Amino acid sequence: MTGDNMENRIRIFAFAGSLRRSSFNKILMRTASELCPEGATMETFDLEGIPLFNQEYESHPPARVAEFKNGILGTDALLIATPEYNFGIPGVLKNALDWASRPYAENVFADKPVAIMGASTGQMGTSRAQYQLRQCCVYLNMHPVNKPEVTVPYFQEKIDNEGKIRDEFTLSKIRQLMSALVEWTRKLQCCKADEDEEELHH
Repeated sequence: MTGDNMENRIRIFAFAGSLRRSSFNKILMRTASELCPEGATMETFDLEGIPLFNQEYESHPPARVAEFKNGILGTDALLIATPEYNFGIPGVLKNALDWASRPYAENVFADKPVAIMGASTGQMGTSRAQYQLRQCCVYLNMHPVNKPEVTVPYFQEKIDNEGKIRDEFTLSKIRQLMSALVEWTRKLQCCKADEDEEELHH
């Protein structure tokens, strides 16, 4: 890319709510990285090593937490791939959200556009977990992409022996979601620029 294009690219920070190396949702996330649209780049982060949240350390978090928070701060948009455990989001994901949103006045998620997706072995494709995650996004003042919804059921039937997604419909939905995230992020950036311009003239 040229210098100007590099400056204007959308930086996406992605993480999956699973610690398992061969997690379906990590496969989903890696595939999203490969399908990142032109004008955007994506960095992935593994939640491995983030300890259980302890409010005593929220102002001076462990190094791995600080790395996670700095990754979010230094980006334009987020992508979260969530499994579904017991009709909800996994503890490891909720724990990461709690760390990064604290202290209250230093919520690094505030005003961030976010895309959500998930894959499962069952027929719901993590739809209930995604709904719960969207509820968290409301409180954290994030701006989720509404459409398309990427809820991938029977994921084990959509990958090959090397863990590559071979289902064209799934690949198409991921591609659409990534494009929607970039478009949504640019739209929000334009709104923010207009607001800043308005303030300058008052």
